[in-house]
Amino acid sequence: MNRVLGDWRAITILLGPALLVYTLVMLVPIFWSLGYTVFEGNPILGFTFVGFDNFAQLFTDPKVGDALWFTIRYAVVLTLLQVLFGYGLALIYVFWLRKASGVIRTLAFFPVVLPTVAVALLFQELFKIAPVQGLVNDILNVFGIASVDWFASSATAFWVMIFMDLWRSMGFYAVLLYAGLVDIPDDIFESARLDGASGFRLVWHIVIPLSLPVLLSSIIFSINGTLKVFDSILALTGGGPGNTTTPLTLYMFQTSFTYGEYGFGSTIALLLTVLCLVVTIFIFQSNRRDLTKD
Repeated sequence: MNRVLGDWRAITILLGPALLVYTLVMLVPIFWSLGYTVFEGNPILGFTFVGFDNFAQLFTDPKVGDALWFTIRYAVVLTLLQVLFGYGLALIYVFWLRKASGVIRTLAFFPVVLPTVAVALLFQELFKIAPVQGLVNDILNVFGIASVDWFASSATAFWVMIFMDLWRSMGFYAVLLYAGLVDIPDDIFESARLDGASGFRLVWHIVIPLSLPVLLSSIIFSINGTLKVFDSILALTGGGPGNTTTPLTLYMFQTSFTYGEYGFGSTIALLLTVLCLVVTIFIFQSNRRDLTKD
């Protein structure tokens, strides 16, 4: 093995194809998109060099501010709920439902494998009010509550999207967090119980500190995934009503491919990339002390 690792020709032959594919698929499009930020136009009409005009437009376009605020709000709320409910499911499984492992994991993970468009259509049917009322409004009527047009208001549409994406994805985080919880030796639990720890104290003082690395990974997965949300919102609300549920990704798509402004669309993509990097670095830095202790 040492001879192979010391042979540059062997390293080039083994890693060269993978690095070439990675460069062509990942790095070239990134730098290509970065280059678009100083141009205006599209491949059909041609490009014109505009310098930093796209960046100036980024700070003056009110739709960018609205999309950024919606994206951050959506990412924070959904990340908290995804990790919280996923962690709760993982704890329930570890402490109470080990014998029902296959059934519980299948039921919890099932929504994850469903196509996003199918889930969005399902929730449209559940929450619709016309021409035929959905199940949710039928249940409200049973309790004497008037039907609600869930997709006519940005507030109600926001929570329908949160509920849909939470139901669709919390099984993934439950499985991910469960993988971290099962790595904790049973001896530690037994010792903690002998010392009098149980229930919430056991979770707070033993389970959470020992599962912190995988918990941190889940938060980073979730925050980056929710910041880049696109398909579920496009399928459920299309960004409406108006543009009140339009995230940065959808506005970037509309700018680039509907209005043909590749340069400004790439500038929005750069903003989203910087946002993801800043959030990820902040999460790592804020937990650096705890990870070092582990």
